[in-house]
Amino acid sequence: MPRLPLLPPIQTQPVTTGDLMVALPTSVRLETGRGGLPVLLVDGSAARAEIYLHGATVTDWTPRDREPVLWVSSASRFTRDAAIRGGVPICFPWFGAQAGHPESPSHGFARLSEWSLVGAEDDGEDVTVRLCLTDSDATGASSWPHCFEAVYTVVVGSRLSLALTVTNRGDDAVVFEEALHTYLEVRDIRATEVAGLEGNAFYDSLAGPGVGPAPGESDPVRFRAETDRIYVGTRGTVTVRDTDAGRSVLVGKDGSETTVVWNPWIDKARDLPDFGEDEWKGMVCAEVGNIRDAAVRLAPGGSHTMTAIFELAPSARTMTQRSTPS
Repeated sequence: MPRLPLLPPIQTQPVTTGDLMVALPTSVRLETGRGGLPVLLVDGSAARAEIYLHGATVTDWTPRDREPVLWVSSASRFTRDAAIRGGVPICFPWFGAQAGHPESPSHGFARLSEWSLVGAEDDGEDVTVRLCLTDSDATGASSWPHCFEAVYTVVVGSRLSLALTVTNRGDDAVVFEEALHTYLEVRDIRATEVAGLEGNAFYDSLAGPGVGPAPGESDPVRFRAETDRIYVGTRGTVTVRDTDAGRSVLVGKDGSETTVVWNPWIDKARDLPDFGEDEWKGMVCAEVGNIRDAAVRLAPGGSHTMTAIFELAPSARTMTQRSTPS
């Protein structure tokens, strides 16, 4: 049943997050989620979503009358000392293991940090949520000890838009990597392909350190074994085609030069403590990022925004209904 039109921005009582008092529209609620972690539940006119303050991790985006788009492992721990396995973890300020710092957490500290809610609005069509992470004693003691501000803008509607804006608040230039480590739900990875990366060179992360990029391929990415690739020089939209489900997800982007495609397959999934043994069949990662040679360099006071936009392509059923005369 379609929702009634939203009223003009009448706010509920304010909520406190961190040191801030934030007024929320009625379509956004701050609740206690899995593992006792605070979670924002978004119920907009076009879609629902779920955003954990832990890591600013979006764990659900479900457009109206459609199936959930994001995948989350049933074995994800939902604890403050671990990243959430699934949804869209934020990799920042480095991707993967940090060279020379084996003690540092994989993919940086952003996905392990508690982000602050700084605002939310509902215009009747889209719901916008903004979260923020700044340098702290903990980040200052890390292997990337710079002054920064990261603002994450999540727009929930018929499309899901995720924009990460990083500002250098220090006196020296900084360099960082970033990625939105998106887990997409599929019916069967063996009947899934990723199109739009044809011709782009890629680093095969399974080939080991020091191996240069492999030449681009003429066909879409298909999955027959563990796959872990960093495609370079990518600026366009990729399409994740889930043949068995009859669904395609478009992954657009801006301010990004690399795309990561990953599936752990059987053995790697078995080795991951927060990954169900057979769950490798039902997910694929298509990640918007700036990694390796595409790392972002910011002068003091400089800012950079990277955006990922997810959209469901019209299904064959929907197209048939639209073309049927009334």
